[in-house]
Amino acid sequence: MKLNFNEVQGFPVPAKLYQLINQSLVGTSVPNNTFNAITLNFRDPDYSADAGGYHPVEIRMEKQNELWQLVYITDFSYQGGPFPELVKEIDVCFISKQVFNLFIGWLQNRNAKELLTLFVNNFIE
Repeated sequence: MKLNFNEVQGFPVPAKLYQLINQSLVGTSVPNNTFNAITLNFRDPDYSADAGGYHPVEIRMEKQNELWQLVYITDFSYQGGPFPELVKEIDVCFISKQVFNLFIGWLQNRNAKELLTLFVNNFIE
């Protein structure tokens, strides 16, 4: 399965992200072409509140006409104590062109783009 993306959307992202998404879908069988949304979850089985590791990341895409567009990318991390829970640390909303950071709140414009660039590049690596 290979998705064709609408690359003119809320925030620009590197072509490598689209390649990574398509690589993740290789070998995925789809019963029919009537679906219009996909949510991918990237998880490190060794990530824990005590040991750290790579945060879980969720990517949601929706089909508009024949092209797919990113809806959101969310990074989760363990927070709180004594029983830490997974919470949204970074949440990128492509529809509203806003980025949320747990420690700062909602960002817009240049600050949002800078955090998105840093986050997506780190995720790709």
